[in-house]
Amino acid sequence: MGDSTLWVAALTAGTAVLASWVTSRGTYRAARIQADVASATVQADRLRATRRSAYVDVIEQAQRMGDLYWKVTDADQIQDPDERLTALKDLRIRLQGEYAVLRQRVWVVDLEGSAEAASAADRLRLATGDNWRALRAMIEGEEGAGERFSDCYRPFWESVVNFVDLARTALHETRT
Repeated sequence: MGDSTLWVAALTAGTAVLASWVTSRGTYRAARIQADVASATVQADRLRATRRSAYVDVIEQAQRMGDLYWKVTDADQIQDPDERLTALKDLRIRLQGEYAVLRQRVWVVDLEGSAEAASAADRLRLATGDNWRALRAMIEGEEGAGERFSDCYRPFWESVVNFVDLARTALHETRT
């Protein structure tokens, strides 16, 4: 009978060691999976925050440029030719500086954003070209340049709206 007790004790001890080892492996795997999921969530949140910041910067800059475009339209209505020319030249300088900021922010979207948002940001940047050429024509006194400038606003703003839509879509895709 003593021999059977020894065998039962040995078998029980062996089973306990095996069960402990299996439990520790399962616990390790569960902890590893949980850590990987948490890490992926943090990475996705960082990516989304970085993209959101880049997208917002482009939208804000486009708004600044749009505000200056309205000021160009107002300046074109100035009756005194010298005052009008001075105002248009001043706005051209301001727009040049704002364009430089827009270009830099578009590059950030190209670096940090989705391919679709980067493409839309670049189309937004390119949409400023017609406004710039029309403003130069206004300063040079070309006939109908003011109307051309006004006609350029709608395509510019459509490119802004298109960028906002694509950026929104990209941010929602980053979440999932």
